[in-house]
Amino acid sequence: MHSDTETIRRILDQAGDTWAVVGLSANEERAAHGVAAFLQRHGKRIVPVHPKAETVHGEQGYASLDDIPFDVDVVDVFVNSALAGAVADEAVAKGAKAVWFQLGVVDEAAYERTRAAGLDMVMDRCPAIEIPRLG
Repeated sequence: MHSDTETIRRILDQAGDTWAVVGLSANEERAAHGVAAFLQRHGKRIVPVHPKAETVHGEQGYASLDDIPFDVDVVDVFVNSALAGAVADEAVAKGAKAVWFQLGVVDEAAYERTRAAGLDMVMDRCPAIEIPRLG
């Protein structure tokens, strides 16, 4: 099970409060924009990661995970499935505690690699749905 409630709860409650949101830009039409705002309202520090490195929701953006000059706890992935595996590998290299693939983002091989590296991971879920669901 790639998104069991226990793992989701552990990521939300215990992984830490610094969330790199990969695919987050200043484009308000994108799902990442609303989800990042939701995460902020729930006490998470969001770190935008996008090639444009734009400031979003008052937080400095970075072009890649590697460019972030501090530790991140969770890497929330809004890129398409074809690109997501590389992001998961970068999250492992960065020392993140968990990887979260958003709704529609699925890569079985990346899931296996990330779990084998000792990180928690969920796929095809959204924290803006799971936080209210879990109360």
